[in-house]
Amino acid sequence: MSILHAFLTAPGPVVRLRLDRVRGSSPREEGCEMYVREAGQYGTIGGGQLEHRAILAAREMLARGDLAARLDLPLGPEIGQCCGGRVEVLLTRMSASDKATALDHAEGEAEALPMVQIHGAGHVGRALADLFQHMPVRCVLIDSRAGELAQSTAQVETRLTPLPEAEIAAAPEGSAFVVLTHDHALDFLCAGAALHRTDAAYVGLIGSATKREKFRRFARDHYDGLPTHALTCPIGAQGSADKRPALIAAFVVAEVMAALTEPRAMALAAE
Repeated sequence: MSILHAFLTAPGPVVRLRLDRVRGSSPREEGCEMYVREAGQYGTIGGGQLEHRAILAAREMLARGDLAARLDLPLGPEIGQCCGGRVEVLLTRMSASDKATALDHAEGEAEALPMVQIHGAGHVGRALADLFQHMPVRCVLIDSRAGELAQSTAQVETRLTPLPEAEIAAAPEGSAFVVLTHDHALDFLCAGAALHRTDAAYVGLIGSATKREKFRRFARDHYDGLPTHALTCPIGAQGSADKRPALIAAFVVAEVMAALTEPRAMALAAE
């Protein structure tokens, strides 16, 4: 959001590129936008020759002083792209009001992003934060240890608290929870609290098949038989057997993003 604000409010004209109509296959959906200056751009309408030609048209428009233009581009051999569809791109020189509206819209989108809570700011937790900062989510790194939180350089929210279960209870509907604290008992407490909500898009617990079975017994004895079928444990297990934190994090992020972009999770986020 701060990057977009700096881009739109800097001196000089800006052209908004919008996919105004999409027929057939396209690299991006109808309505997506990007912004172009004489020397710079923000966002994407799909890359490739489509975007290259649209950016050139925007800069030619700025050079001529035009206020608007429209491109009709076939996404086939004619432009060296193989999507096979056809798109119309609307190019508009932005007024001050247009820029304010774009910023308001971006702020609203940011507020509507699904939340991902990472419980535990150890090596894997920090590696997760490093990756989630680039995802379309609101990432929160949570720990009771100030020293561990201080080691994270990711541009995500951080919470120093001795009561992580309160953070879980306060999270929006459809949130994702990744549990990898420094203490097994705390892991079980957090995973149980997340599963007890019943509306989480993803609940993951670091560990092994043995730890999953121990948690199942814990849930039976301490959470009145709370079902554990929705729990992912171990996390990132569909990827590599390599246990380095960065690689574990990469596979976990893929799991979480797949869950968050599943139709039911997206419907919850939109409510």
